[in-house]
Parts: sequence; C-alpha cells; structure tokens
Amino acid sequence: MKDAYGRKLNYLRVSVTDRCNLRCRYCMPAEGIEKMKHQDIMSLEDIETMVRSMAELGVEKVRLTGGEPLIRHGIVGLVAKLNEIQGINELVLTTNGLKLAAMAADLKSAGLKRVNISLDTLDPEKFAYMTRGGRLQDVLDGIEAAKSAGMVPIKINVVLIRGFNDCEIERLVNWTKTEPIEVRFIELMPIGEVANWSSEQFMSNQAVLTAVPALKACEALDPASPATMYQLDGAVGRVGLISPISCRFCESCNRLRLTSTGQLKYCLHSNEETDLKPFLNNLPAMQAAIIKAVQSKPRQHRLEEGHIIVRNMVEVGG
Repeated sequence: MKDAYGRKLNYLRVSVTDRCNLRCRYCMPAEGIEKMKHQDIMSLEDIETMVRSMAELGVEKVRLTGGEPLIRHGIVGLVAKLNEIQGINELVLTTNGLKLAAMAADLKSAGLKRVNISLDTLDPEKFAYMTRGGRLQDVLDGIEAAKSAGMVPIKINVVLIRGFNDCEIERLVNWTKTEPIEVRFIELMPIGEVANWSSEQFMSNQAVLTAVPALKACEALDPASPATMYQLDGAVGRVGLISPISCRFCESCNRLRLTSTGQLKYCLHSNEETDLKPFLNNLPAMQAAIIKAVQSKPRQHRLEEGHIIVRNMVEVGG
C-alpha cells in the first residue's frame, strides 16, 4: 500500500482506548477529557477486523496505544488475536508502565514483542507533578518486569521540556551504559493541550548532543524509524533523537493511525480523518476506503508554521 508520494505504508498504530490512568500535563487537561460513550469505542472484534483488513493491504507492524492500552479490558486476548493475523510480523505496545509489572509476562506469552514506556523524569517528585499523581516506582517495576519477560530492547520515550527535565539529560543518557534500553528524546509537539503551553518550553533535540558530547552517531536498526541513533562508547543501550519540529522526517514516514473510535488518520499532525466503522460488514469496501484515504496523506506536516492539532494526544494514540 503506497500513498500519492510513493511511500510504503506498512506500520499501523491502533488506539484501543481514549482513557488513561494518568493526567500528564502535556497530554490532557487536569479534569481529563470528555470520555467517549461505550458504544462509540471500537470493540476488540472491530479492532481485529480492521487490523486484518489492513494486513491484507500490506501493514506488517502494529503498535497498540491509548490513552493507556493496559487499562483496556481484554487487552491480552487482543494481543493474542492480532498475533495470529497473517502478515503481521511485529506487534508492539506503548504504555505508561503503571500496570506493566503485573501484565508483562502474560503479554509476552500472548505474542507481544516489545514495549515503549513513556517516562519523562527519574525524579519521583517531578514524576508525580507532571503526571498529576503517578508513582515512579510503579513504572520502574514495569521496566524490570518487561526485561524479565524478554521484551528487549525496551524503548523509553522522554518528551524533552525546558525547565522540567533538561537538567536530567545526562542522567537519562547514562542509563543506557548498563541497561538494554533505548532512551528516545522526543521534541514537544503543539498537539491539543500542548498548544496552550508557552513556546519557551520547547527544546530542540540538539540540546541532548550539547549536554552529552560523548554521544556518537550509529546506524539505525530500522531505516523507517524516525529516530536518529547515538551511543556512548561501550554502552549496552542506545539513545534516539526524534525531532519532528527541528528536523522533520516526513519523507520516510510509513505510518497510519487508527483512533479508538475507528477513525483512520493519515498523519499525526493533521486534523483529517476517515471513519472506517461504516465498512465493518463490508471488507472490500473498507479496503477501498483505506486505499482512497491514504492518497490524502500529506507530503509533510506544517507544525513549524503554527499549524495546530485539535485533538489531545490521548485521543489520537500518539
């Protein structure tokens, strides 16, 4: 499956819920968001149908996201079902890690290959502040459980925020010296709630290379990955820089997104969507709609021009 610019689209990110057990300040308002009605959220069977349909069109990698995917009832069973779909050769999940310690072994047994864990600070007090009440130790326990289950390398997603975690860059990088993890610094993006933040909180990922000049460029294991890879000499793990604002990577984008309500998004940084729910009982029509929709995938995003995304990240699935 290719878009109008010849990019091969083989990676699907699926939001299984719009709900989350944290209230991260850059992700949603303190009071949370207006929750979708149960009948508007895709059932697990709907998700399986849509993923199967897209696998037939060439999707090979699926990432489950939220909200927080591990609070979705039946998530382990869904992983097992998706793992059986012919053509899907990589099944991964992004989580805040709070429930991972109790679920890592079951997820691995069901067929989950890896996890990405969102973690912006290693300071318990700052973690509680940014997440509005989260407990850092729960996430660290989840990381250990994922390692024990064999879901490595674990990717740690760090949103870089001036005045909050810029003083922890070196500490986070040094974490990779002895741990089989990939710490990925991600530039703050003006999506939903973040659009209301001061632009002074944005930092280019160049700050990471300035803070840790010992980092050396290394080859990416996945050429379609948006991360530019670095490593410290002798380190077990690696460091990735994802820079959608200062150095966009649209030319190699291979991603589609499916929201928890069944909307196909062709670009994270676009407000355009196509509703796939009307086609659940007509798979040929669904596939035709998907093929038509992906032709609208833009050549590149316009975030640096002040283009604002209306939905909060928790509603999109990241």
